[in-house]
Amino acid sequence: MEIPRVFRRPGSYPIPVATLFAIAAGALVALAPGGAQLRHAVWTVGLVLCGAPVVWKTLRGLIRGRFAADVVAALAVVTAFVLGEPFVGLVIVLMQSGGEALERLAEGRATDALRALQDMVPRRVHRVRDGEVEDVAPDDAGVGETILVRPGEVVPCDGEVISGRSHLDTSRITGEPVPVTVGAGSSVMSGTVNQDGPLMVRVTALARESQYARIVQLVREAQASKTPLQRIADRYAVWFTPLTIIVCGIAYAISGEWSRVLAVLAVATPCPLILATPVAVLGGMNRAARRQVLVRNGGALEALGGVTAVVFDKTGTITIGRPKVSRIITSGGDERILRLAAGVEQVSGHLLARTVVEEAISRGLTLSPATGVTETPGRGVEGEVEDNHVIVGARSFVIERLPEASAAIEAMESAEGDGSALRAYVAVNGKFEAILEYADMIRPGMRGLIAELESIGIGRTMLLSGDRKENVDEVARLIGIDSARGDMLPQDKVDAVRRIQESGESVLMLGDGTNDAPALSAANVGVALASQGRGIATESAGVILLADEPARVIDAILISRRTMRIARQSIVVGLGLSGIGMVGAAAGLIPPVAGALLQEGIDLAVILNALRASGAGQSGERPVREIPVDVQLLPDIPLLADALPFDQEPGQHRS
Repeated sequence: MEIPRVFRRPGSYPIPVATLFAIAAGALVALAPGGAQLRHAVWTVGLVLCGAPVVWKTLRGLIRGRFAADVVAALAVVTAFVLGEPFVGLVIVLMQSGGEALERLAEGRATDALRALQDMVPRRVHRVRDGEVEDVAPDDAGVGETILVRPGEVVPCDGEVISGRSHLDTSRITGEPVPVTVGAGSSVMSGTVNQDGPLMVRVTALARESQYARIVQLVREAQASKTPLQRIADRYAVWFTPLTIIVCGIAYAISGEWSRVLAVLAVATPCPLILATPVAVLGGMNRAARRQVLVRNGGALEALGGVTAVVFDKTGTITIGRPKVSRIITSGGDERILRLAAGVEQVSGHLLARTVVEEAISRGLTLSPATGVTETPGRGVEGEVEDNHVIVGARSFVIERLPEASAAIEAMESAEGDGSALRAYVAVNGKFEAILEYADMIRPGMRGLIAELESIGIGRTMLLSGDRKENVDEVARLIGIDSARGDMLPQDKVDAVRRIQESGESVLMLGDGTNDAPALSAANVGVALASQGRGIATESAGVILLADEPARVIDAILISRRTMRIARQSIVVGLGLSGIGMVGAAAGLIPPVAGALLQEGIDLAVILNALRASGAGQSGERPVREIPVDVQLLPDIPLLADALPFDQEPGQHRS
């Protein structure tokens, strides 16, 4: 007979609910005439319907070589049925299935990372043949063929720009926030977003073999290869289950009574093993949520406590991930230049334009509206502000409009260094006036975070980034990270994480972008910053920091350690009490029904102790310390990833 679908998963809610219903129904019918026999019949039917899935699941596990905590419970259920003690069996089924329901709740939902990644892949490609544009499936655009990528579209294939000029958002691939200017001859990678003008691109790799497809495959492989954590209950069951069977054998050898065997099994049913961990884990997850740390599942919470090495992404994680105006180089007044530049930049939607406006507002400057504004996408903008003609843009953009400004620009650059930082040039009323320098900013407290990791026993840290190696090395030096690697693509990050794991470390990866998703999936536990709104990273991670504070990873680790410590305490105490009860049952002092009820009392004690994980503790309740040590701009570090072969004009404004 086929088991009804609703009863096929003993870890889901219908089993404990149905078991409770069967127990209550038997108690009610006992009030009727001849109720004792009717009660026995109801409980027996209930035991068959509710206990069969539990026993079947355990048998399947044993066939597959899984020696779990469920074995004793299954033996107790079968023995109760054979000996005609359905109430004892129902009580055991209730606690077994209830514990598994809690465990399933603690596991959380499966990640949607792959689905979300695949949803962003273009479904149609604009292929160009004989001057005609036709929409085809991505893989129908062969190597060497030409495709059209319109503004706002995702580049579907790796390729080379034939014609057109635009700038691309490459943050999904490299993590770097500043758009990159591309033109004829520039290489482009799938997964980047065309922001301005149309591009004609010659395909150099099929869509299924392109960079973005490799990221999807990396996430799939990382998730498939990750070994699930063994349940704590199963680790203890390795010795507790054989011990129980031995005591049962001794009890029968001494008395020859099967009822004593059932009593031993009833008392020994490892509900403390099954209940302690999920109750503690749910409490720990709730405690973490109050600290704005979202833990997806129990496995992630347990893995946090065992972390021995932490790997960081740079842009958007160590740094803010958005450029700021680091300084204004001018012979005139800073505020006047900034006010005029921000005035004309107000009409532009470019990232660096918004940065200039934000800087002016942060200084309390009042911005006047601009008129007659003309913007050259990716290069610069000009217009009238307060009866002044203002030009803001790349070096070449300003020199094209004011050839006579070339000497003044060269003189200022010579006096201020080689111009390796990201720069914009400002001219007012036909005269070159200033250079605006941009830089990313290290998050407050990052140096303190590294020190705190060391203080809690995590001595190995690494920084991985798609940015230039010299930039990454400098950031690592500033905040005290052990080692750093730059010029990395997503596959390189995964390889680096796996090499650390192969050395025996348990790795926590902290990132925030699509390019981090494979490494987040490959790590023992991935932690994502959700504040940037980069959904793929958060879907790939087991832990999400809802606050824009990487330091909260310390809270997550400490809460995990405390939670697992409480779970282990509950298990040890529960098993100790069960062991004492087993001795009494074997000696004939505890009958089966009393044994089952005694186990319920032990379960209650275990649950109450495990619930401490949701409350404050010395290590679980701690303020997030403000460490105002190292709010720094990095004026000599460009934000672009030189790992990409995009054309880049030194010091240009709209790149």
